[in-house]
Amino acid sequence: MDWTELSVTTTSEAVEAVSNILMTHGATGVQIDDVKDFEKLRDGHWEQEGKIIDVDEIPHQLTGAKVSAYFPETIFVPEIVPEITQQVQSLTKFGLAVAPATVETTAVDETNWATAWKKYYHPVQVTRFLTVVPSWEKYEPQSSDERLIVLDPGMAFGTGTHPTTRLSLEALEMVIRGGERLIDVGTGSGVLSIAAKQLGVGDVRAYDLDQVAVDSAQKNLDLNPVAKDVKVAANNLLTGITGQADIIVANILAEIIMPLIPQAWDLLPVHGYFVTSGIIAEKASDVIVAQEHQGFKIVQTLKMGDWFGVVAQKPGEDD
Repeated sequence: MDWTELSVTTTSEAVEAVSNILMTHGATGVQIDDVKDFEKLRDGHWEQEGKIIDVDEIPHQLTGAKVSAYFPETIFVPEIVPEITQQVQSLTKFGLAVAPATVETTAVDETNWATAWKKYYHPVQVTRFLTVVPSWEKYEPQSSDERLIVLDPGMAFGTGTHPTTRLSLEALEMVIRGGERLIDVGTGSGVLSIAAKQLGVGDVRAYDLDQVAVDSAQKNLDLNPVAKDVKVAANNLLTGITGQADIIVANILAEIIMPLIPQAWDLLPVHGYFVTSGIIAEKASDVIVAQEHQGFKIVQTLKMGDWFGVVAQKPGEDD
């Protein structure tokens, strides 16, 4: 089968939003080349770990980010390019900088497409306890506390290494004690649902806006036996969802978090946690004020680069 690669050159802050746009148009997977990821590599203490790495020899973006998506031959890409371009440019309405927002397409054969994933993705320890492992890599935990999240980047929105995802994972490590009920809103690759199960959550329900995202998440869930009982379905945020959850997690844009706040409040019991990420610095205060206005108590804010995560809790009468 032949594939078409569609690449959007944008900013680091727009990576998650652009990835979501491409996946909703039928992309089989996305590849992210973000200059900030290479800055972290450059700051790594490789010599102390016995490794010799010249980061500058690795091909990478010099500024901003490039999000590349892969479409099968069953999708006529020229037809969807104008709509994708318009949606990417419209992200400025949500306060995201997207320039230059250029869109380019290239034909790719199946062999090269498959090889591309394996060239760029390797196991990465994303938090103290959680390590993301590409499905083709053989990797053994380095300690009894290390938990693996197996992903196929060819199916996913990302590999779990983006700051917004890391913030979500760190927050989940903070609040999970074991046996909880959790809802993952905007599940994407399913990485947060898998992490929740690895950290001991009992029941997990995962939702995303359309069936393309749901199918992508399900394939990754299937790669992780611990997540075999996760229920994933298409849904618009938490509209129509019933049944309480002890933890609700959402790694989505700040503007989408806003209408989610009252929905989460209604489904959380007293002392339940509402974990949000995907919040750009300029929007953080708006999200925090909206959550406090709803009645949430802000337990902690987390920051990584230009991104924020918020851990909020529904207080009881004595709090």
